[in-house]
Amino acid sequence: MKILQRPALPHVDAEAALAEARRLIARKIEQPARRAFLTRSLTMGGLSLLTGCRISDNDSVEAALGAISRFNDKAQGLLFDPTRLAPTYPASMITRPFPFNAYYSEDEVRVVDEASYRLDVTGLVADRRRWTLAQLRAMAQHDQITRHICVEGWSAIGRWGGVRFADFLQRVGADISAKYVGFKCADDYHTSIDMPTALHPQTLLALTYDGQPLPPKYGFPMKLRMPTKLGYKNPKHIQAIYVTNVHPGGYWEDQGYNWFGGS
Repeated sequence: MKILQRPALPHVDAEAALAEARRLIARKIEQPARRAFLTRSLTMGGLSLLTGCRISDNDSVEAALGAISRFNDKAQGLLFDPTRLAPTYPASMITRPFPFNAYYSEDEVRVVDEASYRLDVTGLVADRRRWTLAQLRAMAQHDQITRHICVEGWSAIGRWGGVRFADFLQRVGADISAKYVGFKCADDYHTSIDMPTALHPQTLLALTYDGQPLPPKYGFPMKLRMPTKLGYKNPKHIQAIYVTNVHPGGYWEDQGYNWFGGS
């Protein structure tokens, strides 16, 4: 019997494509046996069948991986429990020093002037006024010691303090039936999250780190701290927040990173 083999695909890095597809699938499959079976058995043909894309060149590989990522977003959204809390830790477990991480080096950290700082709030909200740091600090403050998990494979535990984002959204009269909340930052970063994550009780507008005003390298004057999301979903130096039903994307997400980004 003659065994037919699929011909090699020109201009396609098959190993890289499969590795990315396996990574995306494995992230939200908790059972080790199922995860191992799916990730080891996925082939280029399986990737094609799973996504409905014809894998014949780099563009179609990108389309297939995009379809996998969108599927993963939907799966993570369905699996996300807005009442389930991320683990918290004692102060003795705080990572010291907490590592700096950004798409630029530490000597390029943006300096934001506290006196002139204003937070713009727009979109589907009733109160679109600009907020000062003093007004944000006057709201009820909450602390958490949680783990930051980076997509690059490392993690660190830190102490963050600030305003529960759900409280802030309620204060500004946000339409919590909207799908997304977007963020624009002083370091030209931008990202967005789903509304259930925005309303999670551990999602903070962080104004302090380890009991002190947020240092510039950690995002002064304010960062979004979400222990339920990977690090790249936690924007720093936030200047603008907007509520919308139009998918906003993000700095890394527009370059192929998973949008939901759950940890």
